[in-house]
Amino acid sequence: MRTIHGSPSHVLATPEAEVAVTETAGHLAPVMFRLTNGDFSPYSLSPWKPEDVDASLPPLLVHLRGDFLCLPFGGQESGPPHGDVANARWTLKSSGPRHLSLEQKGADTGAVVSKTLSVEPGHHVVYVEHLIHGLEGRWNYGTHPILDLSELPEGAARISIGPFRWGSVYHKEFSDPAAGERGALKPGARFNNLSKVPMKDGSTADLTRYPARKGNDDLVMMVSEPETEKRPFGWSAVTFPGAVWFALKKVADFPSTLFWISNGGRPGAPWNGRHLGRLGVEEVCSHFCDGVADARKDLLAGEGVPTSRAFRPNETVRLPMIQGAAAVPSDFGLVTSISADGPAHIRIESESRQSVRAPVNWKFLKR
Repeated sequence: MRTIHGSPSHVLATPEAEVAVTETAGHLAPVMFRLTNGDFSPYSLSPWKPEDVDASLPPLLVHLRGDFLCLPFGGQESGPPHGDVANARWTLKSSGPRHLSLEQKGADTGAVVSKTLSVEPGHHVVYVEHLIHGLEGRWNYGTHPILDLSELPEGAARISIGPFRWGSVYHKEFSDPAAGERGALKPGARFNNLSKVPMKDGSTADLTRYPARKGNDDLVMMVSEPETEKRPFGWSAVTFPGAVWFALKKVADFPSTLFWISNGGRPGAPWNGRHLGRLGVEEVCSHFCDGVADARKDLLAGEGVPTSRAFRPNETVRLPMIQGAAAVPSDFGLVTSISADGPAHIRIESESRQSVRAPVNWKFLKR
């Protein structure tokens, strides 16, 4: 255990990566990927430490950082936002040179959830596995990686995801004007191109470039195309100078991707307008961030978009996710595809017609 950014954390250190996960709330960060061209630490740590904010806030906000499981995703009547899995204490069950396994029983859902983080030799990847047992009924859920691009010049990072068939700005005001919050994108606007997303002022925003639109917080959702034999996983990617962060998913588990574009649009505590240049790249089965009650209504059934999943108490549901990094040339640019390249590698291609091959056990998603 180490106290990192004010939070007691379990730490896994390997030659490829150093991985920390908070004891309270189970937030994954920081992660230092030791790439061939230098160390790369893409995950966000909030601009505040736990001792700096009101202790009555949900632990989710007190310890906010990196990636965490949300079950349910968003709000609920009988527990904290994003669920006990994103707020309560996790117990260490086992650890080794290349893994950490933690467990929690949610007071809100009654489910027993295990979280295993592992690193394989030569892979600059965190293999994340959640096992959910004892959950009953229809629930929404998701991952919540938050990346920190606040030190980059405007538009320096490039953002992309795999093929998607439906895209929409959040259907209401994501940032509440009554609370002095601001959002730039047009509520409910549909789009099929991340570089041309309607804004409130009648222009369009290029969501492939970030940081951008300082003073605003916005949310968009994209529904992934189904997997095929040639495209055996879904993906998202953020190109930093010299490195690409990527996430690989099983589309059937996580049919949609949310971008939480957080660039100082929230003036209230604990944000205080200082949560700048952060980007949530969240893989979900949910109706935007609206919580479990709305997710159960199947409001997007007409679009063929699942927003919740049926769980049975005698079954264990496995939700795997791969998050990793690769060194790239400084002029690599926007990622245009991530594909399987043999059974234990992926190929990342860019708009500059350059590509890199990285060791990744992508079949981890198929177990």
